[in-house]
Amino acid sequence: MCPFPDEVLERVLSLIDSHKDRSSVSLVCKDWYNAERWSRRHVFIGNCYSVSPEIVAARFPRIRSVTLKGKPRFSDFNLVPEDWGADVHPWLSVFATAYPFLEELRLKRMAISDESLEFLATNFQGFKSLSLLSCDGFSTDGLKAIATHCKNLTEFDIQENGIDDLGGHWLSCFPETLTSLQVLNFASLNSEVSFEALEKLISRSKSLRVLKVNRNISLDQLQKLLLHAPQLIELGTGTFMQELVSDPIKDLKNTFGNCKKLVTLSGLWDATPLYLPVIYPACVNLTFLNLSYATLRSGELANLLSHCKNLRRLWLLDTVGDKGLEAVGSSCPLLEELRVFPADPFDQEIFLGVTESGFVSVSHGCPKLRYVLYFCRQMTNAAVATIARNCPDFTHFRLCIMNPGQPDYLTKQPMDEAFGSIVKTCTKLQRLAVSGLLTDRTFEYIGKYSKNLETLSIAFAGSSDLGMEYVMGGCPKLRKLEIRDCPFGNAALLSGLTKYESMRSLWMSACNVTMNGCEVLAKERPRLNVEVMKDEDGDGSQAHKVYVYRTVAGPRRDAPPFVITL
Repeated sequence: MCPFPDEVLERVLSLIDSHKDRSSVSLVCKDWYNAERWSRRHVFIGNCYSVSPEIVAARFPRIRSVTLKGKPRFSDFNLVPEDWGADVHPWLSVFATAYPFLEELRLKRMAISDESLEFLATNFQGFKSLSLLSCDGFSTDGLKAIATHCKNLTEFDIQENGIDDLGGHWLSCFPETLTSLQVLNFASLNSEVSFEALEKLISRSKSLRVLKVNRNISLDQLQKLLLHAPQLIELGTGTFMQELVSDPIKDLKNTFGNCKKLVTLSGLWDATPLYLPVIYPACVNLTFLNLSYATLRSGELANLLSHCKNLRRLWLLDTVGDKGLEAVGSSCPLLEELRVFPADPFDQEIFLGVTESGFVSVSHGCPKLRYVLYFCRQMTNAAVATIARNCPDFTHFRLCIMNPGQPDYLTKQPMDEAFGSIVKTCTKLQRLAVSGLLTDRTFEYIGKYSKNLETLSIAFAGSSDLGMEYVMGGCPKLRKLEIRDCPFGNAALLSGLTKYESMRSLWMSACNVTMNGCEVLAKERPRLNVEVMKDEDGDGSQAHKVYVYRTVAGPRRDAPPFVITL
């Protein structure tokens, strides 16, 4: 017998925020399962085809918040056709009946139409929070419907979506009675908006804590907005290049200085040395600085970072060079996350961008580094070994050597020992992306030493099926495996027979897998969906793109003709 009344147990379980922990709790016994079922208010679905909306609604009757992910991650690299699926509308149709009290919806890589957004806006009267990340299929007319009908909106976050931008008229559709807005992000939209409407909205949103505008907002307009919202915690600026005389620059600097609570700063499009100093007074408490749209040079970055002593997260373009990364190492001792993106990934000049030298400098000065995404055109085994020794607590290590199959540029040897040193030294590693010239030895190291690895991304690497077999034979916590352009065939695919049902998904494209191998997998593991995307130029026997995932909903009903479910 459960020692607690149902009401007490439900109250206790409602205090658990982690969806993983809640899932574990539900497996303890029937009483805990039922208590967790009735107390659950938020559900996270990492693959929209792993379960149906009907199953979700039957399991959890009181959901107020849903996070839903759709297309595989490689859709970010245009490897998944636009009409592949992941339509949100079937979910909304079920939710309208099951959860008319739904308040929050967070979507990533989902297909959304304007009609779906209007349906959302008009069928959930208490709806408060919408976040769209890397979604597509809608236009600013859909945003207009949300702005018009959602009277209690607290969050409106539109980030990196494939959106048909028909103009900024949507921003004028928020009712004048709306005062509840806490988050407003339209940084990724291109069109000009009505500044008058924006200023009025900001001035009456006294609880606003996150504001991210697009690059059409000028510096003087930004100053006016900040005067209305000095309480901001996160700010994404507009353009940082315009003609101002000295007094307005001083005024803007004072305005930034009044933003005492600011901890996150992004935007800074077209930032120049002339205007960059205006943000210095706001840098003292910054923990996250996103400069992925600012083409700064090393000196500009060094001056800026000298005012940012509390940074934990930093995103940069490689225009800062190795000298800029030396400034990171000397100025950011508390740094935990670093991402360095290529300003021009198609520029083949090696003397531009960053190298192993800058990475090593960061590792020397930032011993707390846990997460790194690093794009470069050259690397050495010795440098990565040094980085691993300096930062042994990596949980996420994503090294992208942009020229496929690039060896250690000094020794001309494969990069096997580099990633071997990472997986041997960094025992907390959860996510790994490998690149460069790699043989099966790299994957032998990964399979043997990566006891906590959950996500592995592989491209243009490996010598034979053995590489993938090593991974599938080890890595006990592996949940997502992403592979493209590798010499792995049917034997490699079938080596994961005992593991796929405990994983979330497997993606393989441009490998040596055949339809026959996929059919064997589908027959042996009927609880998996084994999907093959047909290649128009293929002979029919090759499985050019394979997506394998566990599901309790069976084969999906909306697969387009080019997707074969085995």
